[in-house]
Amino acid sequence: MTDRRCPCGSGERLSACCGRYLAGTGEGKAAPTAEALMRSRFTAFALGDETHLLATWHPDTRPPSCPPDSDTRWLFLTIDDVVDGTPFHATGVVEFTAVYRDDGGRGELHERSRFERIDGRWYYLDGVHAMR
Repeated sequence: MTDRRCPCGSGERLSACCGRYLAGTGEGKAAPTAEALMRSRFTAFALGDETHLLATWHPDTRPPSCPPDSDTRWLFLTIDDVVDGTPFHATGVVEFTAVYRDDGGRGELHERSRFERIDGRWYYLDGVHAMR
């Protein structure tokens, strides 16, 4: 993994940011907060790390696969709201806007995602989203 800027938009190097949480291309460490997990999942989409996406998906809602879409390029992420989701909470909500480009041009995915912490690890549970 090259040490470029992290796709999540933190401004940090990938290895010092989401790279440490990625399961397929990084160290696979547990993200400490729901927001950190959301950022790492965006980075996984941007880098095509299906292993991380599946490993961080809640067992009750995880699909059998989540292959990357080679026609979609994830450009940047904005965190719009965070409710709970710290190491002291069992649940959290992260609202975000992810900007992408595909064959149809530039678009946005806006989602309010729910997360749950199980045995000290955060998992993406589900979300309500809209493509713009």
